Amino acid sequence: MASILTNTSAMVALQNLRTINNDLEETQNQISTGKEIATAKDNSAIWAVSKVIESDVNSFESISDSLNLGDSTVAVARDAAETVTDILTELKGNIVAAQEENVDRTKIQADIDAQIEQVQSIVSAASFNGLSLVEGTEDVTILGSLQRDAAGNVTASEIDISRQDLTTQAGQLSTSGDDLSANVTATSSTLSADAVRDDGAASPTAADIVLAGDLSDGAVSFDVGGTVINFAAGELDATAATAGDQIAAAINAAGIDGISVVNNAGTLEFASTRAFEETVVSATSAATGTVGGGANASVTLDERAETFTFSGAAVNEGDGYQFAFGGVVATYVAGQGETMEDVANGLKLQIDAANDPNITTQVVQNGTQWELKIDNSSATDATVTVVARNDNSGDAVVTGGLAGLEGIDVTTDEGASAALENIDTLIDTSIDAAASFGSDQSRIELQSEFISKLTDSLNAGIGSLVDADLEAASARLQALQVQQELGTQALSIANQAPQSILSLFQ
Repeated sequence: MASILTNTSAMVALQNLRTINNDLEETQNQISTGKEIATAKDNSAIWAVSKVIESDVNSFESISDSLNLGDSTVAVARDAAETVTDILTELKGNIVAAQEENVDRTKIQADIDAQIEQVQSIVSAASFNGLSLVEGTEDVTILGSLQRDAAGNVTASEIDISRQDLTTQAGQLSTSGDDLSANVTATSSTLSADAVRDDGAASPTAADIVLAGDLSDGAVSFDVGGTVINFAAGELDATAATAGDQIAAAINAAGIDGISVVNNAGTLEFASTRAFEETVVSATSAATGTVGGGANASVTLDERAETFTFSGAAVNEGDGYQFAFGGVVATYVAGQGETMEDVANGLKLQIDAANDPNITTQVVQNGTQWELKIDNSSATDATVTVVARNDNSGDAVVTGGLAGLEGIDVTTDEGASAALENIDTLIDTSIDAAASFGSDQSRIELQSEFISKLTDSLNAGIGSLVDADLEAASARLQALQVQQELGTQALSIANQAPQSILSLFQ
């Protein structure tokens, strides 16, 4: 049926042309924007996913900046610790040189003082953007990543950086912490003046060797801490008392450091003033007479120093131990992750830093426990007062990792000897700090590299979701342009169809 009111063909042609124009407009938008899904109306679900990922990408770019800042901060601390290690190593060379008596120790001490000042200067300057990792004990956190779970919840992942205190700061005990003195036991709280030790038995005669009978008809030998003194048959008198005088004179003439013996009517009374060293005295007799009641005898002379044993208890940050005796006050307050070994060595450093020529110290391990030995060679007894508290009040000041460095004094024999014992502990502290910072820096760099790769992967994922395929879009554009021309012609033809109705009325 022909109609001038309803042109069905034109309607169809117009609808087709509109569809073509819409597709053409969409394709042109893809080409101009480069995106297949540029707005939420293009595909709301895919668009929403892409926007979530884009927000994560922006966050990871900020995290990358944070990691770069952290890497620089740790690098400064590592360089400082390595430089301090180098200086302390040079300082050790000066200490070794000072062990000789025929050197100018005053000039060596001047060099050491300059090196100590240099260490302090480096530590105080080792900060980046106001943050120092070589002062204090609190951990520093660096934002390392973000984690999004299946439910869309986001949590931050952080990298913990442990500060490594390389200051020479003195520690300060808590004012009201719980008592920890039970962690320290002592052989005696009195440092006896120039104490002479036997083998620790109740009776001093336990250090005696009793001579009896005729010692002239056979060889007799004494071993005093590794020094052997032999008497051939006929060298000693037949009378025990007289033989005792001969033996005592020979042992004393041998000049064995810290060892002396007195003959008391045939009883040899041995004594030792050796600090930190037990001495075994043994004797053998091939003569008719006896030593110590038989052919063989042995006694042990104790070390002179008093021993303070630290228990195997855990050490928490802020736990403080203080030793006070004479004019010496030594305080050590533990930092994070320290042990009783650190406490014992720290107290030794503080005691030695007082530079009392009559006080010498030693730290040794005895099984699972650590022992601090203190020797007093003065003419006056000294009572040791031990105070130990934890940090319940929160006002304790942790002892610096290089505390005691300022007290190094090689101008005396005792000071030079103590400095040589302590410098390795200080060097180990700086080496451990540098190693810790090196490990942290490596971790940060690996995380930074991962974040960079992760960001690239996420950007690629976003592209696969929303980017347009420009090759396909280009081909589609040409096809749609042809379709648009044909659609226009089809509409024109359809619009001309009613003209044929006029011929019916002619």
